[in-house]
Amino acid sequence: MTATPAAQAPADRSDREWWRSAVFYQVYPRSFADSDGDGIGDLGGVREKLGYLELLGVDALWICPVMRSPMADGGYDVADPRDIDALFGGMAAFDQLLAEAHARRLKVTMDLVPNHTSREHPWFQAALAAAPGSPERARYIFRDGRGPNGDEPPNNWPSIFRGPAWTRITEPDGTPGQWYLHLFAPEQPDLNWENPEVVADFEQTLRFWLDRGVDGFRIDVAHGMAKPPGLPDMESVSTKMLIHDDTDPRFNNPGVHDIHRRIRKVIDEYPHAVSIGEVWVDDNTRFGEYVRPDELHLAFNFRLAETPFTADAVRHAIDNSLAAVAPVGAVPTWTLSNHDVEREVTRYGGGAAGLARARAMILLELALPGSVFVYNGAELGLPNVDDLPEDALQDPVWERSGRTERGRDGCRVPIPWESEWPPFGFTVGESWLPIPPEWAALSVETQLEDVGSTLSLYRMAIELRGLRPEFAGPRIEWYGSPAGCLAFRRPGGLVCVLNASAAPIPLPPGELLLASASLTSGHLPPDAAAWLV
Repeated sequence: MTATPAAQAPADRSDREWWRSAVFYQVYPRSFADSDGDGIGDLGGVREKLGYLELLGVDALWICPVMRSPMADGGYDVADPRDIDALFGGMAAFDQLLAEAHARRLKVTMDLVPNHTSREHPWFQAALAAAPGSPERARYIFRDGRGPNGDEPPNNWPSIFRGPAWTRITEPDGTPGQWYLHLFAPEQPDLNWENPEVVADFEQTLRFWLDRGVDGFRIDVAHGMAKPPGLPDMESVSTKMLIHDDTDPRFNNPGVHDIHRRIRKVIDEYPHAVSIGEVWVDDNTRFGEYVRPDELHLAFNFRLAETPFTADAVRHAIDNSLAAVAPVGAVPTWTLSNHDVEREVTRYGGGAAGLARARAMILLELALPGSVFVYNGAELGLPNVDDLPEDALQDPVWERSGRTERGRDGCRVPIPWESEWPPFGFTVGESWLPIPPEWAALSVETQLEDVGSTLSLYRMAIELRGLRPEFAGPRIEWYGSPAGCLAFRRPGGLVCVLNASAAPIPLPPGELLLASASLTSGHLPPDAAAWLV
C-alpha cells in the first residue's frame, strides 16, 4: 500500500475553517511600528511586535496594502500587485514576517485591491500611450466625452473622494482625448472586469500570494468591480464617502457575483485560505448574496461600526447582521472601527464616557457568534485625533474636497508603544502623523502594567472567548432586560449584558466571568457590559 504524500493529505477541517470564530487584528502598517527610523511603519515593525500580538491573543492579522505603490491613497493605489513596496521593507521583510507569524500560530491575510490600479501601473501607462479602442485601453474604462467637443465627462458619477469620477487625458498626439473612470482618486483608474486579461491577472496575483503561504485576503471594494451596462447617469448624485446606497449604479451590480465565483474557485484550491469582502450593501438579501457557498467566505458587516450607543440601536444592528447571513448559512462578522471610520471612543462621545462605552462594546462584540475584527489601537482605547495640523493631512479627501473635509487621517495616527513623550517608541524621529502628547497614558507599556486597563480587558476577553465552552453555538437568544439595556445568551451558556442606561442595573443569575467596569454593590454601572456563566 502506497502512502499518500503529506502535501496531498486532506486538510484538517477545523483548521480549514479557522476563520469562522477568529479574532482578526487589522494592521495599518504605516501606523503600527517603524523599524528603520523613517517615521513610517513597516513590515519589520510588525514582525518586531508579533510577541505583543501573540500576547493579545488574536488569531490572525489583516495587513492593509503593502504592495508596490506611489502611495496616493495609502497603498490602495497599487502599481505592482505581486511585489512589496520598499517603503515597507520589500519582499524579504514580508517573507520574514509571514514565517515568524506562522511560527507563532498567527494567520496572515493581505489586502488586495481588484477594483482599480495605480495610475503608475505599467498597464495604465501603456493605455495612455495607446490609441482609443486599443487592447491596452480595453483593460480600463475609457470613454469619449459628452458635448460637442467631448469636453464633458461621459456621465455624472462623482468620485468617492469628491470631484468627478472621470479624468480626461491628453492623447499621444497632444490633443484632448478620452476620459477614464476612477471611482476613487484620479491616481486610481478603475479596471474593466469584463476584460479576460484583467481576470487572468488577478487570478495570477491570488496564486502568487497563496503559494507564498498567505492565509487569505481582505478584498477591497468587493461590491464595486462590475459596472452597469452603458454606465448610466445617477438619478441623484451622492457625495457620501462610504457608499452603501443600494440604488447607486457605481456599486453592487449583479455581474460582481460572477467575479467572486471565479475568485472563489482559485481560493478553493488552497483549503486553509479565506476571502473577506468589503461590502457596503444595506439590503440583507443582496448582502447575503456575497457570502453564498461559492462566493466570499466572509463579508464585512459595518452596522455595529455605524450604530450609536443605545440598547435599541445595538440590538437592531445585531439582529440585522445575523439575519443578513442566516439564509445562506454564512458566518457573521463584527467590527467597531477600521482605517476608514471614526474610532469608537470618539464616536461614543469621547472622554471617559466614550472610553467606557467602547470597553462595553468590545465585550458585547466578542460575545457574539462569528468572526471579530479589531483595528490596531482599539485595544488601547485610542480616540480619533481631529485636530491634526493641516500641513500634516495626507488623505486624498482633504485636497479633493478643496480642503474642506479633513478625511480619515484622524483614525490613522500611529500607535504609542512606550515612554512619556512622542513618538512613544513608534519611531526614533518624527512620525508620519503627529502623536498627541496626552497619549502617554494610553501607551502599550503603561497599559500592560495595569490590570484595569483597556488593553488588559481585551487580553482577558479574547483569552476567555477562545477557551471557554460557553461561547459555543451559532446563534443568540435575547433575554428580558431593563429599559435602556439588553442581554442575550449563547447556546453554550454565556450571558452578555449591556447597560446603556443612566442607572446601575442588577445582573441576572450566574457567575460573573468578566465586566468592562467594576460593579457597584453588585450592580452593573451605566456604560458597561458583563459576561456571566
